[in-house]
Amino acid sequence: MLTNYQKYRCLEIIPGALVWLTLLGSVVLTLFSPLTVVYLIIIFDFYWMVKVLYLSTFLVLSYIQYRRVMAINWLERCQQLPLYQEIYHVIMIPNASESITVVESTIQSLLQSTYPTERIIIAFAAEERFPDSIHNGNLMKERYGHHFYAFEISIHPGNIAGEIAGKGANLAWAGQNLKDKVIDPAHLQYENIIVSVFDVDTCIEPHYFSYLTTVYCAQPEPTKASYQPIPMFHNNIWDAPAIMRVAATGTTFWLMSEQVRPERLFTFSSHSMPWQAMVDVGWWERDVVSDDSRIFLQCFLHYQGNYRVVPLHMPVYMDTVLSDNWWKSLKNLYRQQRRWAFGSENIPYMIWFFWRESSIPLKKRLYHLFNQIEGMWSWGTTPILIFVLGYLPLRLLEAQANTSVIAANAPLILQILLTIADVGLVLAVILGTIILPRRPQHYKPSKYIMMLLQWALLPVSMIIFGTFPAIEAQTRLMLGKYLGFYITEKTRKSPQ
Repeated sequence: MLTNYQKYRCLEIIPGALVWLTLLGSVVLTLFSPLTVVYLIIIFDFYWMVKVLYLSTFLVLSYIQYRRVMAINWLERCQQLPLYQEIYHVIMIPNASESITVVESTIQSLLQSTYPTERIIIAFAAEERFPDSIHNGNLMKERYGHHFYAFEISIHPGNIAGEIAGKGANLAWAGQNLKDKVIDPAHLQYENIIVSVFDVDTCIEPHYFSYLTTVYCAQPEPTKASYQPIPMFHNNIWDAPAIMRVAATGTTFWLMSEQVRPERLFTFSSHSMPWQAMVDVGWWERDVVSDDSRIFLQCFLHYQGNYRVVPLHMPVYMDTVLSDNWWKSLKNLYRQQRRWAFGSENIPYMIWFFWRESSIPLKKRLYHLFNQIEGMWSWGTTPILIFVLGYLPLRLLEAQANTSVIAANAPLILQILLTIADVGLVLAVILGTIILPRRPQHYKPSKYIMMLLQWALLPVSMIIFGTFPAIEAQTRLMLGKYLGFYITEKTRKSPQ
């Protein structure tokens, strides 16, 4: 009889096993029956073409919605709400090794909010193992604390048994600290508190909290939903190398396409959620890497499926991966993508708890599970299948002098399918240029040419900084070689 630990370990094998079975199976089948693989590759490329066109349509719809939202004066709408005077915002800012320059830009963006700062509470989550983070918190409180309702600094102890040294454990400590020292003593109503969990480099639009408040109050059950803005990695995008810009913008576009399909959404990176929900689930799990998506699943399970993610069609601005030299930037980008890809740890978690939670409609459970499995599988296989393995059977058929109609026309068919799929690339080039922040004065207008030419690196980015880290992350999970929480370095070079 297997123990629960052994059963769960079997489930952890699934994501990596699916990826490796696909990749190795494609190679083996190619050697024995290349014509069969040609058929499969044509079918797969057709599926990819349809998927790209499908996602491109949603990306355009999301962009239109984004432009519409950005044109509205949300403070005026917010002030008309019956609960306007009663809604408080908690902003949780975990800080580890990030510089004071990055931290201060985040605090200054909060001060520019149109929402009254006297109803904004800062929870600055410092780490004991990073003394500079404590210094940063104290300095920010001294400079700006008087502008807010409260500026509470928590210091998360290091080396707590059972914890992964990462953001989730730090946030859980900070949340309980804030509850005990600020929220409960002030007798603030939990249902009137919205928490925004921001990475330390997150800067907001001035209307963000006014918009969030309006959307929150418009929900039939506001405490049964998280709220996901659009992450745009614009803070330092003009300074970042081209490959970093492509990877960052690709992430933005993927999440924008998800915004108009809210039934698929999980929380990602910087997001907002009800204080009530955080208290109900007992804060973040302290031993996971993918804390941002896991907190959604915790709420989904706690409320027996009656929990969702509401899209916010307004951006928050974060940093593109950038270090003090090019090679270090590349390594940090790979590590960031690998950490994100370790979100595959949610798949065994979902199977384990969905199997037991029969009160959640089966359709909901299967839908979320399929989306996660398909997403992680595609992440680890699609670029290699399209750009590498897709042409291997064609070479073998040429060597065998195969004269079948399919074999003879396969290169043309694949070229047509991928050319049609290039519509997505053209759209990315156009939208990527449109949404760029204002060009810093120390860059010449000719810099825009590089911003266009950078998209030639997309296949390289998809494989080296997409598929490879995804394969490593899922292989680590499969083998039980768990990934710790890697803190992505934040660097600014341009004058702010």
